[in-house]
Amino acid sequence: MNFELVRGICYIAASIFFVFGLKMLSSPATARKGNLVSAIGMLIAVVTALSAMAEIRWAWIIAGAGIGSTVGALAARLVKMTSMPQMVGLFNGFGGLASLLVGWSEFHGRWAGADATELFTMVTILLTVLIGGVTFSGSLVAYGKLAGVIAGKPILYKGQNALNSIILIAIVAVGVFFCTRRLGGVEASGLAGVYVALVVIAAMALVLGVLSTIGIGGADMPVVICLLNSYSGLAACAAGFVINNNVLIVSGSLVGASGIILTNIMCKAMNRSLANVLFSGFGSVTSAEGTGYQGEAKPVSPEDAYLILEAARSVVFVPGYGMAVAQAQHVVRELGEMLSENGAEVKYCIHPVAGRMPGHMNVLLAEANVGYELLVEPQDVNPTMKAVDVAIVIGANDVVNPAAREDRSSPLWGMPIVDVDLSRTCIVLKRSLRPGFAGVDNPLFFKDNTRMLFGDAKASVTQLVSEFKR
Repeated sequence: MNFELVRGICYIAASIFFVFGLKMLSSPATARKGNLVSAIGMLIAVVTALSAMAEIRWAWIIAGAGIGSTVGALAARLVKMTSMPQMVGLFNGFGGLASLLVGWSEFHGRWAGADATELFTMVTILLTVLIGGVTFSGSLVAYGKLAGVIAGKPILYKGQNALNSIILIAIVAVGVFFCTRRLGGVEASGLAGVYVALVVIAAMALVLGVLSTIGIGGADMPVVICLLNSYSGLAACAAGFVINNNVLIVSGSLVGASGIILTNIMCKAMNRSLANVLFSGFGSVTSAEGTGYQGEAKPVSPEDAYLILEAARSVVFVPGYGMAVAQAQHVVRELGEMLSENGAEVKYCIHPVAGRMPGHMNVLLAEANVGYELLVEPQDVNPTMKAVDVAIVIGANDVVNPAAREDRSSPLWGMPIVDVDLSRTCIVLKRSLRPGFAGVDNPLFFKDNTRMLFGDAKASVTQLVSEFKR
């Protein structure tokens, strides 16, 4: 039997599973099946890769698989939905670290010999270590910002971009030395210098990952997560070239390309360029509470809010991170069902950057079994917002801030938002009048048609549900 042919067929099958799995992930209705299809493809790829190894240390393989499976199962079962963004960021980092170690290991295996090495191989090793290092350390910073371990505001200092540029130029210079030193063969005495060059590149990559991420504000973390996800895919793709594994090249390319596409979608959703996200330090200056916009907020009680909702014939929910913190998605779905039974047309409008990662609100509502057909995007509902009886904002802030449309001096100016302020009545569920994650005051709170329902979102919605049940 031609085992090489069989392995090739298996790799092609795994790649097909990856492609179809990724396609299915693009729709909430098929996302769960898409995840399963992709997992099957990865299983085929891993088994095929192991079958190609001349010598397998099964003890290490079983131990690694056991530890990884245990960590994955515990993370899936125990990590709260509010912690999902930082967990995704952390997984991106581990993907980058794995690629870095693959590149390092491959070079270590070649280091002892003084034979000439192809330039292509040296370049791919360099890229694997460089991208993997930047991804790992950058993801740790993103994790820290999302988890609150590091301040969410951008950490800026004089000459920050200049320092990052110097480090990048230094990486290129050392990389040229690293890649060209082995082309004609090196004496044994010169091998240590090549190894040291790789260590220096890895160290500078880790530093660059930290310095390039700390200057990005917490409000931009959805974009950063997408970008780091793309980096992890590119690092895996480079690792595939290093070890000559076709399925790793394919899967890494898919992740890298999809991450870049998603990054572009997130930037468009904020009407900002990627360069602006990475280098502007957005959110470094936070406006003082109550000084940006003047007016008097109009509080409303759950009983009065019920009377408004009971008479409504069209209701749009706009969820945000506050809903995730309060774990209110289940009672929100229950309230939506009661409104539908009462004759109201109910929709859930999800802004692309709502929450702390792409699709955060979609995941929460899917967990609560909200029908996929009820989920809409801002461009779907904004043209008819003036005809909406009630817009209910649950923990969202920046994505409903009318300053993006009305105030040219606002940092949010030009950002597409959900135009809840144009609805007949807007009920905002929030704990206080404090600014959102971007640190920008919200004039929505003082609009004539806005009513503020203060308190924990879950408790407030539960009271509304109780009123309907009565």
